[in-house]
Amino acid sequence: MGYLLVLCVGLLAGTLSGVIGTGSSMLLMPVLVMLYGPQQAVPIMAIAAIMGNLGKVLSWWREIDWRACCAYCVTAVPAAALGVRTLLALPPHAVELALGVFFVAMVPTRRWLARHAIQFSLLQLAGIGAVVGFLTGIVVSTGPITVPVFMGYGLVKGAFLATEATGSIAVYGAKVMVFNHFGALPLPVVFDGLITGSALMAGTFAARRIVTRMSPGTFKLVVDGLMLSSGLSLLWAAAR
Repeated sequence: MGYLLVLCVGLLAGTLSGVIGTGSSMLLMPVLVMLYGPQQAVPIMAIAAIMGNLGKVLSWWREIDWRACCAYCVTAVPAAALGVRTLLALPPHAVELALGVFFVAMVPTRRWLARHAIQFSLLQLAGIGAVVGFLTGIVVSTGPITVPVFMGYGLVKGAFLATEATGSIAVYGAKVMVFNHFGALPLPVVFDGLITGSALMAGTFAARRIVTRMSPGTFKLVVDGLMLSSGLSLLWAAAR
């Protein structure tokens, strides 16, 4: 029943992520935390996220902005590795609390970025990559931040989805390598990550048909609703 729940939620999460560029971790993390605990849920989600983002890259391969991707990754990848090392030193209860607070806090943060309509340069993408990469190493996903960041650079629709996904693959790849180095990737965790990731990939391919149909207003409401509900559920789990 646990695998069936993960597959169903993963398919929904992959479809949502394939449409708006983020949201898979916000839907899946509460389920993974309840089934496997917070410290196992993080590496499982890292493996799954690589597969889910690969689906978006394959769907929109020709539209990747490699300059923006490289500028972001040059600092985000090493920062993510440092963030994972910090995560492994934290107690499980602190991980749950940090995840919940982060998701809830992203609601006003995303609105602030959107309201100021900031246009980012390649140099600014590199600077943001260092901060976002470190946070991603600790709190699983920072999609709610990278969405306005890459869109603030000027990317939209397929170009945005593919470029953000390519950068995320590099960051999550660094996370998986650090998890493996410190013995946090036993075979059951890898297996669970592949199961979860297969559902995400299927969802991202299914999402291609509806990418152009969602209005900007609906997109913003969906992202905020996901962040708020997932953050509150994780805070509830930490308070038990």
